[in-house]
Amino acid sequence: MVVAVVLNWNGGDDTMRSLESLRGIETICVDNGSTDGSPDEVERRFPDVELIRTGANLGFAGGNNIGIRRALERGGEWVLLLNNDAVAGEGIAAALERAAAARPDAGLLACKIYLDGDTLQSAGGSFDARLGYSGRLAGYGSRDDGRFDVLREVARADGAAMAVSRVAVDRAGLLDEELFAYVEDVEWSLRIRRAGFAVVFVPEARVWHRGQTASGGSASVTNLYYDTRNTIVVAERYRPLPRGVRSLRRLVAVGAHLVQAARHPTRVAAARAVVAGWNDARRGRLGARGTRPRAPRPSAPT
Repeated sequence: MVVAVVLNWNGGDDTMRSLESLRGIETICVDNGSTDGSPDEVERRFPDVELIRTGANLGFAGGNNIGIRRALERGGEWVLLLNNDAVAGEGIAAALERAAAARPDAGLLACKIYLDGDTLQSAGGSFDARLGYSGRLAGYGSRDDGRFDVLREVARADGAAMAVSRVAVDRAGLLDEELFAYVEDVEWSLRIRRAGFAVVFVPEARVWHRGQTASGGSASVTNLYYDTRNTIVVAERYRPLPRGVRSLRRLVAVGAHLVQAARHPTRVAAARAVVAGWNDARRGRLGARGTRPRAPRPSAPT
């Protein structure tokens, strides 16, 4: 059985559209301390959806982990995490269940994600820990012409829409809450694969995703901070390198993010966010930005 989890943080109408697309699927909505009245609207419009109010912004990882635990308590064998700014296509639960039956080795199922219409955002992704580089998602920006209509193993899933199995959670654990937001889908994919499971792309599990609304939209620099920090942290956790080479990899990651910052509407603030992410990564400051420093976690086992 598939149970869906939608994480809401001041999501307004986006969250309502997301929940509407999941009609007929057992669904849990976790509210991360919203102040826009959206949790009350969820209760009013979706009485069959279980609403959990955290009372605080626990980040993508913390909020979704609460939903995953509850979904497993309710008997879910697979938990679909759907961003609140994403809309699920018809038959998504059945598509995931067919894929799980076809690939019993799978621990994580990656959905086919669109930017709009038939323009793809993701048909699976990769991550080169040696360089700290995720690469462009497969199919990004191209028209869905059938090239990706094959159930296949991929390196990582996209957190906008992915499903995790009960057995993978039991063996590999939940999302890493120290990352708070961004790159936690990469880290989870790597950890689940290390635990012996496959990450499998499911072309029939279709989702349409707006993107970046949870971090404040295109004008926000939040995503640049977390993406810089967490990319460095995850790369060092999964591919430790000697100090000199490690410093070079950090510079590559920072340089790539500074290129993005140069194209940002608020370039100076964006560049500062990248530098802050780099500083916090090397000092082991994880969790929500601005919280007390934490010691770096040990590297992942080889």
